[in-house]
This record gives sequence, C-alpha cells and structure tokens, in this order.
Amino acid sequence: MAIVRSMLLRASRSAWLADQFRRRSFARRAVRKFMPGEDVDSALNASKEFARERMGTVITALGERVTNRDEADSVRDHYLQLLDQIQARGLPTHVSVKLTHLGLDLDREACLTRVRALATRAEQTGTFLWIDIEESWYVDATLDVFRRARETHEKVGLCLQAYLYRTPQDIEALMPLKPAIRLVKGAYREPAVVAFPRKRDTDDAYFTIAERLLEAAARSAAFPVFGTHDLSLIERIRARASSIAVPDGGYEVHMLYGIRPSEQRALRDRGVSVRVLISYGTHWFPWYVRRLAERPANLWFVARSLVS
Repeated sequence: MAIVRSMLLRASRSAWLADQFRRRSFARRAVRKFMPGEDVDSALNASKEFARERMGTVITALGERVTNRDEADSVRDHYLQLLDQIQARGLPTHVSVKLTHLGLDLDREACLTRVRALATRAEQTGTFLWIDIEESWYVDATLDVFRRARETHEKVGLCLQAYLYRTPQDIEALMPLKPAIRLVKGAYREPAVVAFPRKRDTDDAYFTIAERLLEAAARSAAFPVFGTHDLSLIERIRARASSIAVPDGGYEVHMLYGIRPSEQRALRDRGVSVRVLISYGTHWFPWYVRRLAERPANLWFVARSLVS
C-alpha cells in the first residue's frame, strides 16, 4: 500500500492527469463519493441537511497555488460572499481556506491582508475561519500568517499535520495563543527527513499530540479538533478526554463528506461534537487523489464507477 500511496501522491501534482481525469464521466461519478457537487449551492444545501441532523460543517472551495493577484482577489471575494450566504441561511458552518489559494506564493503580506478580510467577515457573520495546511515547505509561512491574523482576530484556527516531526514543537510555540488546532495525519508526499514514513509512527505521534491538546482543553487553554476517520484512534481520544474531564464541547471531530457517514452519526449520538468537511469546485483532481492516497482501498470504488 505504501507504493500505491506514493504513486497517487505523485500523480496528484500532474496537470496532464488532472485534465484527462476531469474529462471522464466515470471520474465525475467517482468523485461524487467525496463531494456533493462542484457548485457552492451543492455545498450549502448539503450543509443544511447536516444541520437538520444536528451536525455542523466546514466548507472549502477547492483550489491552490494561484498564479496572479487578480485570481487571489477573486478567491477572497468568493469566500466573502460564501460567509454572507452562510449567515443568510443560518447554517452552523465554518469556512476553511488554503493560503496558496489566497496568493501565499505571490506575496505573503497581500495574502495576510486577504486572510484578515475573511477573518473580519467571519466574526461579523458569527462563524469561524480555518487556515488549512499544505506541504512542509509552506509551514513556516503558514504559521506566520496565522499568528499575525490571531493578533486581531480570535475566531481563526489552524490545521497541523501529525506526520511532520516538527508539529509538537510548533504546537508548544502556539500555546500562549490558546489556539484552535485541527490535527490531521497528513496527506502530502513528504521525504522521510521531515515526516514519518510509516503509518504506525504517524498514528503514535497523532495520539501523543492529541493528549497534549486535550490537556490544554481541560484548562480551556486550547480548542482541539481531530480530523481523522480512524475510529480506534477516536475512541482512544474520547477515553482520554473523559479521564481528564475535558468539558462537553471542549473538542470536536471533523470527518470528510462521504466517508464513514454512519459512524459520523454514531459519534454524534454518543455526545461527540462532529463536523463534516465539505469541498466543492472544479479543481478537485489533486484533492481527490490525495483522498485516495489516504485510503488506497477507495480505488475499488473508482474501479466500480468505471465499469458501472
């Protein structure tokens, strides 16, 4: 499976494959497993359905690495409108953004200005802004933008990856901010010098970091979010949270749309705050292939879509 994962992660950066895959009807059918549709209304309508089931959502517009300032400004404006739509519909929905989608590669200061604009609108509309994490070489810049955004806005959270060796130190450095941290295992192709190559080591690192975040949550010194579909890991986290008296609502579990939906509802019924991450947009190929790499068994779903 490690070889398959490596091949998928390499393929996720191929513009040629992205173009070829998006042209195929079977690919569009297969990707619907993980997203309700390419347009924003599909994401908002799905969020409304989850709200009826007493589950919150996080929405993100797919895209990364814009190539010019106008494109980055357009992404900002799209998210500003999205936040207004969330408020107008009264949805318990957060927004998550990638900094390279907001021009991080072009101009860090301009990217920060766009993030601050979104954070301001998120506060005005009563919701929350998440900053997603990308490859390891973006972490320093992402931490800088997050820290500076938090200087003036409290309702901003950051995603970090357990498979990076540096993450425990990064979290310790952020603790004075009483941060909201969404912890994921990691979905990019990273060299062994910066990230754990073995799943077992990543799982161990994840739980160690989770314990540190829960200890802070028990003192209201952090708000941890656990982005994982690993049910055994979630159970260990739940048990630890209970043993140290983390208050109700003191942490959340975030799971992707279309993955383990019955387990999402079961967690909700057991009193866990669950949010579903919903993606939309036409630039879904890199994101979709990374989802397959996280769980290569999903390739069987693609194969069934191909022949159905």
